[in-house]
Amino acid sequence: MNDYIIYYGITLITLIITLGASLYVKFNYSRFSKVSTKKGITGREAAQEILDKNGLNDIYIVETKGNLTDHYDPSRKVIRLSSEVFHGESISSVSVAAHECGHAIQDKVGYTFMRIRSKIVPIVNISSRVGYIVIVIGIVMQSLNLIWTGIILESAILLFQLVTLPVEIDASRRALIELQNLNLLNSEEVSGSKKVLRAAALTYVAGVLSAALSILRLILIYGRNRDN
Repeated sequence: MNDYIIYYGITLITLIITLGASLYVKFNYSRFSKVSTKKGITGREAAQEILDKNGLNDIYIVETKGNLTDHYDPSRKVIRLSSEVFHGESISSVSVAAHECGHAIQDKVGYTFMRIRSKIVPIVNISSRVGYIVIVIGIVMQSLNLIWTGIILESAILLFQLVTLPVEIDASRRALIELQNLNLLNSEEVSGSKKVLRAAALTYVAGVLSAALSILRLILIYGRNRDN
């Protein structure tokens, strides 16, 4: 009975962490998306200034569909900004655009954690797809070795989240430096930008915690299967 309580408790905590982080990001993004910058520059314009200042003339900025779908594609050297960020003149739009430029700067300087993340992406994709299959096969065949192999494969997701966290935090740090050095935001606006970027970083902290709890949940499944 206690195992079931712990198992469902972990599931509930995971959902709360994930949902809470998501709502917190949306709240802060929405809050500062209503506050226009004094300079009246768009996210695209801010991104272009940052790229030019850092000699990143080979990076293209393009508009993409969706909400908060902004990202930097290192393989194509493209910064994709959602329509709201691309055209928006708010603190949120400029902050998000600057964050993606932070990734482009990381790519240029060969930031260690970004390089590691790029290399393990294919491994994580395969492990996350195969892991649960191996676990199920292990349970059906009553093979503890297969079950543990599946859990280890799923642990690659936790490794990815752990590597991603410093990448995202560092990108936000670089973004704030650029926003201040180029005077794209004044001191009051920088304060708002910090709140937007910190909220975004929280989602990656939540990702680490959720991945760790998911692994713990799998271990409990294995433990219950072993007891039976």
